[in-house]
Amino acid sequence: MNTIKLTDTFVTPTYNRLPVVFEKGEGYYLYDQEGKEYLDFTAGIGVNALGYNHPQWITATQKQLGQLQHTSNLYYTEPGAKAAQKLCVQTGMEHVLFVNSGAEANEVAIKVARKYGHATAPEKHEILTLRNSFHGRTLATLSATGQDSFHQHFGPFSEGFDYIETNSVSDLHEKVTDKVCAIMIEIVQGEGGVIPLDVDFIEEIASVCEQKDILLIIDEVQTGMGRTGKLFAYEHYGIKPDIVTCAKGLGNGLPIGAALLGQKVKDVLQPGDHGSTFGGNPVATAGANVVLDSLTEEFLIAVEENSLYLKEQLEALDEVEQVSGLGLMIGVTFKNMTAKDVMLKAKEEGVLFLTAKDKLRLLPPLIIDKKGIDSGIACLKKIVTIHNLEGVK
Repeated sequence: MNTIKLTDTFVTPTYNRLPVVFEKGEGYYLYDQEGKEYLDFTAGIGVNALGYNHPQWITATQKQLGQLQHTSNLYYTEPGAKAAQKLCVQTGMEHVLFVNSGAEANEVAIKVARKYGHATAPEKHEILTLRNSFHGRTLATLSATGQDSFHQHFGPFSEGFDYIETNSVSDLHEKVTDKVCAIMIEIVQGEGGVIPLDVDFIEEIASVCEQKDILLIIDEVQTGMGRTGKLFAYEHYGIKPDIVTCAKGLGNGLPIGAALLGQKVKDVLQPGDHGSTFGGNPVATAGANVVLDSLTEEFLIAVEENSLYLKEQLEALDEVEQVSGLGLMIGVTFKNMTAKDVMLKAKEEGVLFLTAKDKLRLLPPLIIDKKGIDSGIACLKKIVTIHNLEGVK
């Protein structure tokens, strides 16, 4: 029985998988079992920040695996301590709690916000998020997600969440009450269609939080770890969050998430308030240290330069209607083609893209360069040219 048949027979079908089995990767390329090469503009949905077979990352994780693969958080290990230090030093945050995923990091943020609010007033428990947001697939993070399509089948959902219309300052002020303990936002709504928030809206949220002692939580699960040309996307806007969540690119392929806690909330959680069996796993954090060490100023400048180049090349395509996003997190709509159709045709041409709502979504490894970008653009040009020629017939 081949891999596809084996998976379809025995694995719960919660994913719409494409019929390709990947065997290895190198740089920003993947290779299937037949040896076919695929240019990767997905990075495992924003995870493989340093691409595939990165030498320092491989060395660090293999070395740690050979020394100690796991112990419990009843003890100390060095890789997690160093990764936490780097995150705090580079952001000015105070504490880090490691978990295994973005949804878990957001669960931590929710718990910290609720405990902080309850210490102020018993009714101060409500968390505001945005319409069109996405914060995870656990019951609490689904409840925090501001998309009705996710609020089905699994109810009753967790109480204590309300949703602000995205980029609406008036709705922000209407929804803020004495019950609100936190506002959670994504700087760019990834799963919601690669939609950046307006600068004025971001600044007003930060101002309201400061004035009313409301915690500002920024979900950087997809936007963090250099994805936008900064370590975290909020750095583009000169604001200071109380809690930042991250995952995906932090591990470069190994499961890890983190909640970064600022001065106001650094001591909110005490022993017994939260736990994670695998949180801060030494192998995962050994890899995270390589990622953090790699995100130098020079590296991040290259991300910004390549993102501008990629956007310019996309906007120059006649069939492209709109390009949205920030850094190497880009959404594209087409005039006469659906994003799904483009994605499927590109896969046959050996280029991998994602979709988000009605957009083609580009999340390449951060090591992508102009050569890789040109190859991806050439593929899109070929697809739209063939489509337009077929339309003429």
